[in-house]
Amino acid sequence: MLLTREEMSFEFNNAKLDPGTDRELLQWMFNQFLYGEMTGIQVGHWLYEAPDLEAAKFLARQSLEEMQHVDNFLRIMSMLGCEASPAHPVIRFLATGMMGSSWAEHVALEMAAGEGFVLMAFYAVIDTLDHQPSVDILKRAVKQEERHVEFGEQQTMKAIAGKHWLRRRLLGLSLVSMWAVKRLARFMQKRLPQDHPVLKYIPEFLALTNQCAETRMMRMGLLDRPLAEMSRLKKALLVTEAYAGKFLSGLASFVALPLKLLPFWPKKKRLTDIYLDDPHVRDFPHARPDVPASNAK
Repeated sequence: MLLTREEMSFEFNNAKLDPGTDRELLQWMFNQFLYGEMTGIQVGHWLYEAPDLEAAKFLARQSLEEMQHVDNFLRIMSMLGCEASPAHPVIRFLATGMMGSSWAEHVALEMAAGEGFVLMAFYAVIDTLDHQPSVDILKRAVKQEERHVEFGEQQTMKAIAGKHWLRRRLLGLSLVSMWAVKRLARFMQKRLPQDHPVLKYIPEFLALTNQCAETRMMRMGLLDRPLAEMSRLKKALLVTEAYAGKFLSGLASFVALPLKLLPFWPKKKRLTDIYLDDPHVRDFPHARPDVPASNAK
């Protein structure tokens, strides 16, 4: 990954979440995780859009891991006596409202940024939850989450190489997700008890998640300067440009839909169209016949 575990960890000063007295909080928290993992079904959509076989194989594995995470959180909730309930609207927006409309948006917004946010939350629960069986489950799951984030980072850098317009679009959309995290921080700051040993740190923890998101964007090449050096007008223009681009792309796809039925209309290349040129297929060791070709009948 482009960020280390240390960079993504918040110092809670050994404060702990108690499975008994904090059960209501833990129920709310794990329901947010549960919803996020349920959105793992979206991975199936991107299998068709994968740029190569290696990416497709990664997504196939990830889809199974996401479903395993669903079971993991259900198991944790059962051990802690928690019941399933709806996720917060901001979490639903971050997990499904920010679903990308292209491969580049998927790997940048959902995997590098979105799963990066989830990974930091995993770290925080591991560091604070006073329930070893649950912590052990999360420690196993976090290794998979780290691979998902790293995949998103690497694929994002590949996608934006030589495409300044795409870099700007992904940056604009990323600013929206960071704004949503700030909204979540304000919501929690107003409603959470300020004297709780762990909860009093939540606004600072969420600020760190945005700081790490900014660092990740710089290391991926989406940002060329700290956001603090960018004016509000510049940020607003980036967001407007990003959503205008998404709207026009969607409009163009709608207008071109009847034309796509014509034989001469250039069709979008998918994995099923290009797999024969894929390095995994092209360079795969071919089977050798048991007899020389000249003797074969």
